[in-house]
Amino acid sequence: MSGTAVQQAERRAVDAGLVERAYADPLSIAPRDARELGAHFFERLSVLEEGTREYQYARNTLIEMNLSLVQYAASRFKYRGDEQREDIVQVGTIGLIKAIDRFDLSREVEFTSFAVPYIVGEIKRFFRDTSWAVHVPRRLQEARVELARATEELQTRLGRLPSTRELAELMQLDPAEVAEVQQAANGYNSVSLDATVSAGADESDTLLAAFVGREDERFELVENFHALAPLISRLDDRERLLVHLRFVEERTQQQIAEEIGCSQMHVSRLLSRLVAKLRSGLLAENDTRI
Repeated sequence: MSGTAVQQAERRAVDAGLVERAYADPLSIAPRDARELGAHFFERLSVLEEGTREYQYARNTLIEMNLSLVQYAASRFKYRGDEQREDIVQVGTIGLIKAIDRFDLSREVEFTSFAVPYIVGEIKRFFRDTSWAVHVPRRLQEARVELARATEELQTRLGRLPSTRELAELMQLDPAEVAEVQQAANGYNSVSLDATVSAGADESDTLLAAFVGREDERFELVENFHALAPLISRLDDRERLLVHLRFVEERTQQQIAEEIGCSQMHVSRLLSRLVAKLRSGLLAENDTRI
């Protein structure tokens, strides 16, 4: 009897009760039994007409029965964080479905060996397309994965979070390079400024923006600039020259005196009168607006 004939005989010899249990509760099938039943269900798909109720029933059973493969593949990405676990499983399930739809029994390849690369590839594609909130160089993206593994290993070994130097020794990198990777890793996830932060049991939650925001003093400078522009335009040529030399070129009073040909004390009096003139103009402008 040929090898193919032996395999077909083994498929027909699958326990009927196990098949019935797979149809009734696919998730209860152990991974070892799922491998044995796989050939039976793929044979069913090969003879059933695609799109029929029977075909979809057999296909869905095959998918649910092999979800353990998705869990296995997802466990390889545990360093990504628990918050993405559900997304990883969902994306991995898409890879499983693609593997089932493209699997061919005639190739005599174990379905597990065929499906896992599809599942892992789909998960990696998901990370490549969606994970990083801020674009960083690829070498830092790859180093982040190594950093996560090294951190987990050292934390288990030391019972605490490792230092940058300890990570550098394990990763065989300079501490400065590890620090760069750590900084780049901050671009992996982003949080909305509208997110709430718990302020304690006795206080209500506060928006994150209240902690990270601060007043920008440059706004006041911009307002003063626009308010001063019409006042400066009304100055005479000498006054505008004084403003330019003192506040744009930031020259000293002595340097200005040498430039315009007078004493430093005279320049001081001119600047004092000029500043007082501009200040009174600003105050008058503000009173008019009010």
